[in-house]
Amino acid sequence: MDLQDLYDVLERVYATNFVAYQRAHASHMNIRGRNFMSDHKLLKKIYQYLENNIDVLGEEIQACGVGQVPETIQGILDTSVIEDTSVDKDADSLLMDTLDNLYALIEVYHEMDEAGKETNYPDVCNMAADHIQNIAIFCWKIEATLEIEGRHSDRGRNRD
Repeated sequence: MDLQDLYDVLERVYATNFVAYQRAHASHMNIRGRNFMSDHKLLKKIYQYLENNIDVLGEEIQACGVGQVPETIQGILDTSVIEDTSVDKDADSLLMDTLDNLYALIEVYHEMDEAGKETNYPDVCNMAADHIQNIAIFCWKIEATLEIEGRHSDRGRNRD
């Protein structure tokens, strides 16, 4: 892996985080139902965390000296592993979509960790590990809210 490969991974993480942020924020604004306040607050914490990461990830791209952050919304959508879809759904579906997006984000952070190791950028690895840990906590909170088996539970690990 060379520095261009590292840039490609960092760009993918940036774009995926950007789309996950936008979708979590839109879900926060559109959520309805009898658990409105708790769901609204949880989604707010998630989108604020993801929003802060936009700048942090952009600065990491610059600090590594491997390229610039994506400049267009279309470029971000094309690079993200998360698709842009409607948030015209019930509360549970919005939370499940957010959970799926967070797990997709965890996967690209794992790619970022591997890229950091292969190019000898330990700061990239450390950043990836920190974000994986924080995002996993949000996943657990959504799973607990929806009363579903988590990905990290024994049953969750055995699912297809």
